[in-house]
Amino acid sequence: MPQLFKSSANSFARSSIVVAVLVLGGLGGALFELIADSSYATRQGDAREQPIPFSHAHHVGSMGIECRYCHTGVENGPHAMVPPTKTCINCHSQIWINSSTLEPVRESYRTNESIKWTKVHDLPDFVYFNHSIHVKKGVGCETCHGRVDRMPLMYQNASLEMRWCLECHRNPEKFVRPRQFVTKMGYEPAEPQETLGPKLVREYNIQKLETCWTCHR
Repeated sequence: MPQLFKSSANSFARSSIVVAVLVLGGLGGALFELIADSSYATRQGDAREQPIPFSHAHHVGSMGIECRYCHTGVENGPHAMVPPTKTCINCHSQIWINSSTLEPVRESYRTNESIKWTKVHDLPDFVYFNHSIHVKKGVGCETCHGRVDRMPLMYQNASLEMRWCLECHRNPEKFVRPRQFVTKMGYEPAEPQETLGPKLVREYNIQKLETCWTCHR
């Protein structure tokens, strides 16, 4: 029986297999990257269910309550701190005192049992983040958390991926603002950021920290 394929067909077949493996591997890697960067994986924009429907839009946007009234640790500690129930009761012992929605708050105050809030910006355990140093260097609340004054339900505004953090660490002059405006929502610089940013970087002695141990300790 005569030979159906030339000897060069063997090389072609082997090359085809290698190319197919590379193409499939590339497609698989691209798909993985697409999924890993998607909001499905990062939970960006995903409003978390809470035991009480607390509205930042109402408390911050409408009432004008400043971030540090509730998040007392943000200037001096690594954690912003979830406010204790007593902070809520400071106002709600006088207003909406019969609201059924706020009964869990009153129950928490009576029993001294903390409300189990769902953490929204939940970094992995291997990531170290200190709120106070960022505040002292002029990083605004909305830079990371977004316009909370417009959020009826709190959601994660940014992806919180490492590349997102590094964008600021590599180019802090694009993001920093004067310290007195750290908690201001809708902040607009008095002069172009291209001019203001480098001045604040020098004034606040901001370093471009990119080493692994800066965040992974």
